[in-house]
Amino acid sequence: MNQTKMHVLNGKLMTHAVNVLLVGAGGTGSRMLEKLVALHRALLAKGHPAGLDVTVVDPDTVSTANIGRQAFYPGDVGRFKSDVLVNRANMALEGVIWKSEPAILSTRASLDRFDLVIGAVDNRAARLAILRGLENCASGTRYWLDTGNRATDGQVVLGQVTSRRKVNDDMMRLPHIAEFYADLIDASAEDKDNTPSCSLAEALEKQSLYINPTVSDFAANLLWKLFTEGRLDTQGVFINLNRMMVTPLRVDPEVWARFGIVRDGKRRKVEQPSMVAKRRKKQQVQQVQQERQEEAVTA
Repeated sequence: MNQTKMHVLNGKLMTHAVNVLLVGAGGTGSRMLEKLVALHRALLAKGHPAGLDVTVVDPDTVSTANIGRQAFYPGDVGRFKSDVLVNRANMALEGVIWKSEPAILSTRASLDRFDLVIGAVDNRAARLAILRGLENCASGTRYWLDTGNRATDGQVVLGQVTSRRKVNDDMMRLPHIAEFYADLIDASAEDKDNTPSCSLAEALEKQSLYINPTVSDFAANLLWKLFTEGRLDTQGVFINLNRMMVTPLRVDPEVWARFGIVRDGKRRKVEQPSMVAKRRKKQQVQQVQQERQEEAVTA
C-alpha cells in the first residue's frame, strides 16, 4: 500500500504574523478577502500569535457591472477596489492595519516581505508578475496560491516558489501553477477579448454567478487546513460547476511527473512557452546559416 505523501508547514509561520499579498480584488479576490478576515479571526482564536497581515494589490475601480457578482455595493462605484475592501476589513477587525495598493504588480518587483501570495487574477501577465516577483526574492521559498476560473470551471493550486538565486531544489517542494500549466504565464497568449462588461447581465454571460465564491471557498479551506493541521496531502482542486465535480490535486511526485514536472534536486526556471519557441526558432535559423557558411567554404 502506498504511503500518503504530505506537505508540512514551515513552523516559523506559526510564530509571527503571516504576511499575505492578495493580487486581484475582483470576482474571486473580493470574496477571498472576506475569507481572509474570517481566517485571521479563527487563527487568533486557536492561539496563533498574530494571525494575518494582508496587503491587497489591484489597479481597478469599482464599476456598476461589478455590483452583484463581486463583493461591492452601489456606494463603492468609482473607488479603487483594493481601498474599498481593505477599509472594510480594517473596520471589521481590531488591532490590525491591512494595506491597499491600487497598482499593477510588475515583473521587476521583489516580494521578499511576503510569506504567501494569493493570485486572484484573470490574465497571464499578472501570473507572470507574481512568479517573477517571488523569484526575485533574495532567498528562501514562499507560497503561491493560485485561483483561476473560466465561465463554469476553475482551479485552486497551492505551490511554492524559490528564489532564482537557489541552485538546488527540494524534492518535495510543492509545484506551482506555472509548472503544471506553463501557458498560464505566457503573456503573448492572452485572450484578446478582455473588454470590461457594461452590466451585470453581460458579466453573467461570461461567468457563472457562483464560480468565484466557490473557488474562493476551496482556496480558503486549503489555507485553513494548512495553518490549523500543519500539513496537507492535497495541494489543490479542479472545479466544474456544470458537472458538479471537484477533482483533488494530491501531493505526490508521481502525479507531478504526469504533468512533466521533473524532480532531480536541481532548480529549473519556468519560462513562457512562446519565449521557448522563439529561442528554438532562432537556434534553428542560426544552425541553417552556419551550415550554409560551411558549405560555401568547402565549395
